[in-house]
Amino acid sequence: MRSVNEQQTGAPRLSDVVRILDALYPPGTAESWDAVGTACGDPRQPVGRVLFAVDPTAEVVDEAVSWGADLLVTHHPLLLRAVHSVAATTFKGEIVHRLIRAGVALHVAHTNADAASRGVADALAATIGLGDVGPLVAAPIEPLDQLVVFVPEPSTEVLVDALAAAGAGALGEYRRCAWTVTGEGTFTPSDAAEPAIGSPGRQERVREARVEMVAPRRRRREVLAALRAAHPYEEPAFQVLELAGWDGVTGLGRVGRLPEPVTLRQFAETVARVLPSTVQGVRVAGELEAEVSLVAVLGGSGDSLFDAVRASGADVYLTSDLRHHPVSELRERAEFEARSGARPRATPYLVDVPHFASEWPWLGGAARDLRASLALVGTTVETRVSTRRTDPWTARLASSEGTTL
Repeated sequence: MRSVNEQQTGAPRLSDVVRILDALYPPGTAESWDAVGTACGDPRQPVGRVLFAVDPTAEVVDEAVSWGADLLVTHHPLLLRAVHSVAATTFKGEIVHRLIRAGVALHVAHTNADAASRGVADALAATIGLGDVGPLVAAPIEPLDQLVVFVPEPSTEVLVDALAAAGAGALGEYRRCAWTVTGEGTFTPSDAAEPAIGSPGRQERVREARVEMVAPRRRRREVLAALRAAHPYEEPAFQVLELAGWDGVTGLGRVGRLPEPVTLRQFAETVARVLPSTVQGVRVAGELEAEVSLVAVLGGSGDSLFDAVRASGADVYLTSDLRHHPVSELRERAEFEARSGARPRATPYLVDVPHFASEWPWLGGAARDLRASLALVGTTVETRVSTRRTDPWTARLASSEGTTL
């Protein structure tokens, strides 16, 4: 085990870096079908260099090995679907073998990074200059309990400490949050009781504090166990109230406003300028001279959220991998509503960019956030963002000489 001095000044271990990445992009928020987390690597190995990339392709692995990276962090998983072998005779198995031989760990933050604060969606929104940003589809906050317990005044701080250690009293970036008020409690122990205060058969009056704290519902068992262990009474008086749920500040996609209205053409030109260049470029569906202001964005494949985009009132939707039929139906529906007077115009307009390009902006922020988080515990790593274009398309041919319609 390393000394305290070594832990503060030496390179962090892989387990230390993963702990921070998991705090930035909680694995529990990943979609059920996803495969996030560490794909290969020894938790005890030191990490001095971290390469960030969208895809764990062979070319990116070459870059990681040649640069001397100890860890490769990618957005897309290498092993998304279940496999029964990683033999080097398969292309994915060969990548795993190369990483292990070179001592390069692989960690994946995919759908857990999509929805996270300062994740993929936030990075895309910031890159195109959106303000007043909120989630397109808000994730509900974790179900919470409100715990109300009565305790003799001298034992209040001990009880609050115990409940906080069990997971109660956490609100955002604040810990050990509690509300207390004092009053008088009264009780009469039975002849069979063994009271901490008073005597059997005699009415007692005690100055007590009413303590209220919130706790994740999933921690209820641990919190109540801590309450019973720390409380001086044989039978503590308490209540557990299940709080109503509400939307959190994270979730899929983002909606925000441009600094000032622009035409759809100008917006698409801005997108083309600030995102990585690709063979596909930027595709647009809508009136190029129409004015847009409210923008919805989603990094990666986004046509499954068309209903949410319409409900948001966005003028334009920026995303990737849009397919013919969903786009055609959305535009036909919008134009029908515009003709019938249900909506003043046929929105939302659509701006489609390559999958890789929509997710690449997240990498730089992820690298900065990792360094900043490590600095708080007295260590650091060197980071690098891969500039390898892993978009799979290699050419686009003009159709000017094709069949004229």
